[in-house]
Amino acid sequence: MIEAGVNVKRILIIEDEKNLARFIELELKYEGYEVSVAYDGREGLQLSLQEDWDVILLDLMLPSLNGLEVCRRLRQEKDTPVIMITARDSVMDRVSGLDHGADDYIVKPFAIEELLARLRSIFRRIDIRESKSQLTSYTFRDLFVEKESRIVKKGDKIIDVTKREYDLLLTLLENKNIVLTREVLLNKVWGYETEVETNVVDVYIRYLRNKIDNQGEESYIQTVRGTGYVMRE
Repeated sequence: MIEAGVNVKRILIIEDEKNLARFIELELKYEGYEVSVAYDGREGLQLSLQEDWDVILLDLMLPSLNGLEVCRRLRQEKDTPVIMITARDSVMDRVSGLDHGADDYIVKPFAIEELLARLRSIFRRIDIRESKSQLTSYTFRDLFVEKESRIVKKGDKIIDVTKREYDLLLTLLENKNIVLTREVLLNKVWGYETEVETNVVDVYIRYLRNKIDNQGEESYIQTVRGTGYVMRE
């Protein structure tokens, strides 16, 4: 069962065998999914395009429009995950379904547990892809910082920085082109309750420069005399 508070996934079943379609529908609803059913290819394609679904379960052999054609037309407009459901299990049938845009393939007869596992697999891949797309990153010249993973790269090389060095670099990147005083940097990186002196900022700026700067070139972090530091484009 799907836990309370989790967004309910919407699944469209396109299957002309009404008994099978009803069986799948009831099992999926029992698992907490929101389910709709279409019994022929044209109706299924119309529903696929008109509404947003998390997964489409698509039979291969359908009246009015076969599953391959439904999948092909769907792919022209949407990237909704599709699991092909069919009694045809030859290699060429599976290859054809995948080549027409299906994401997975399950052969009749199948255990409902296998279908549920395939659905969970698709949802995991979607969740991973979406979480990656939501990562916050900053680029400055050839320097790249990924906020959530705390990765610092210079070109293709990962730069090993301490937590304090990372926090200092991130603060400067998040305030690019803004001159930050030593006091501001101390408060943002070390915290308002810290008892360290402001010259510790100079020490850690030097640590960072030693790790990220190119010898003989302008530093990534510029000093504004009498004020503080800035990463300025």
